[in-house]
Amino acid sequence: MNALLAILRREWLLARRIGAGAELGIVFFLILISVVPFAVGADQKLISRIAPAILWLAALLATLLGLDRLLQADEEDGIVDHLLMSETPLSLLLAVKALAHWAVTGLPLSLAAPLLGLMLAIEPQAMMPLAASLLIGTPALTLIGLVGAALTVSLKRGGLLLSILVLPLAIPTLIFGATVVKEAAAGRAYSTPLLLLSGVSLLMLAIAPVAAAGALRFARN
Repeated sequence: MNALLAILRREWLLARRIGAGAELGIVFFLILISVVPFAVGADQKLISRIAPAILWLAALLATLLGLDRLLQADEEDGIVDHLLMSETPLSLLLAVKALAHWAVTGLPLSLAAPLLGLMLAIEPQAMMPLAASLLIGTPALTLIGLVGAALTVSLKRGGLLLSILVLPLAIPTLIFGATVVKEAAAGRAYSTPLLLLSGVSLLMLAIAPVAAAGALRFARN
């Protein structure tokens, strides 16, 4: 337990110091949704209709910002070798690293999204479902990114390949997350897509740390 807490504290401090913290993600999120009205015009109905997809796409891209540093810096410093030799299960260590990454990216975005959603004419009744869907769904994006980071950790410039690996796997999360907001904005029940979104996150929580640990061990063989 002490090792896990030490990893969590270290990852939190590193994320803050290297600029992959909440401010960068929120600023990127804000910039992306700010340029949308210029691209699609001033049609409020159109903006409101596509807003759920835009918000979730912005959340995905903001999450991708720091994924290439999730394991790459540890690989360069030799920390990965220490993780592999640790008595603590590697999958747990990687899960804690993913938790720290989500805490400085996905969590702040989830809390700030309702306020930023006002810029895209999101219906008031959809604000809380929007925050709930991001709180539930962004961990899945981070965990998917963890697997991609583990697969590309031995590559010098694996950032582009990481994005290529992560984006297709994130599609179900984007679909269910955007559907939650869309149904809530229309005044319809959104429990089914929210449950499906929860299922995706739980599935990723179960398999992503194990898959990432296997990828790291395979890279050493």
